[in-house]
Amino acid sequence: MKRKLVIIVSLLYIVFMAILAVYYHNIDQSFKSTVAIGGIVCGAVPLLLALFTKLKFNLPIVFSYIIFLVGSQYLGSILGWYGLGWWDTFMHFVSGAILAFAGIALYERLIHRDAGNEISPWFVFLFTASFAALGGVLWEVYEFSCDQIFGMTLQGGGNKDTMTDLIADTLGGLVIALWALIRTKLKLKKVRRD
Repeated sequence: MKRKLVIIVSLLYIVFMAILAVYYHNIDQSFKSTVAIGGIVCGAVPLLLALFTKLKFNLPIVFSYIIFLVGSQYLGSILGWYGLGWWDTFMHFVSGAILAFAGIALYERLIHRDAGNEISPWFVFLFTASFAALGGVLWEVYEFSCDQIFGMTLQGGGNKDTMTDLIADTLGGLVIALWALIRTKLKLKKVRRD
């Protein structure tokens, strides 16, 4: 059932972006059409993971990812909310939180079940925060590369934009990492009492 929901949600977003890509292409708005094509590719990620891998992320992570895509691609780039000034920073904060949750899900799938009782809650905190920060760094490398290679202006504000984005990504990740730290400590206390 979870797999079907992931497929349905991903397909709905892909179809929505495909309609927008065709619409904006027909009215000669190439930037918005390109963003919509990027939306098709990004929306396909959960679909491809569901169809071709055994990796299964929690539904809240997948739904959060799709909602993030709507916020960044549709609202931010196509409807122009990035012009508000604070929207870009907010989206980076949200992406840091989503990446941290993805890091937790990945961590929980990679460790042996019995090892979870022996691992320090501070390691969980560090792993989660680092995973979110790395995601932010990789995104900024992507933006810089696109600007240099294709002459785009993804880093419109230069160094200030990059640093603001990285700080927002890191803060979003730290909030979730702190939650993971507390949650892990509570789980360990419960295991030790039992």
